[in-house]
Amino acid sequence: MRQALADWKLTAADRGDAVLVAAELLTNAHRHAGGPRRLSVDHSGSVLRIAVTDGSPTPPRLGEHRAERIGGHGVFIVDCLAQCWGTRPEGEGKTVWADLALSPQSHGPHREDDAPPG
Repeated sequence: MRQALADWKLTAADRGDAVLVAAELLTNAHRHAGGPRRLSVDHSGSVLRIAVTDGSPTPPRLGEHRAERIGGHGVFIVDCLAQCWGTRPEGEGKTVWADLALSPQSHGPHREDDAPPG
């Protein structure tokens, strides 16, 4: 994941948020759904989609956040960092996805790999 984000030349801040969201989604799949089956990351323009598929049909839920509590912050963190997030059925399980808005520096026309040859 880190390599893909670096290859796409995302900013350090965007990479950090993406790694944190992916870690939270993967951890939730491990703790509550028998483990992740697939992680996918898609970069399209100004949005990065991170999706984790697991074998449980039970969707995550955003409960009341208590900062003093140890653990239980994963969905809260995803909700805070993602532009939007949700679930969709996947076979007998589900996919939990999160869309992160990328900073203009990560998708702007000034990127070296977008520069015209010359």
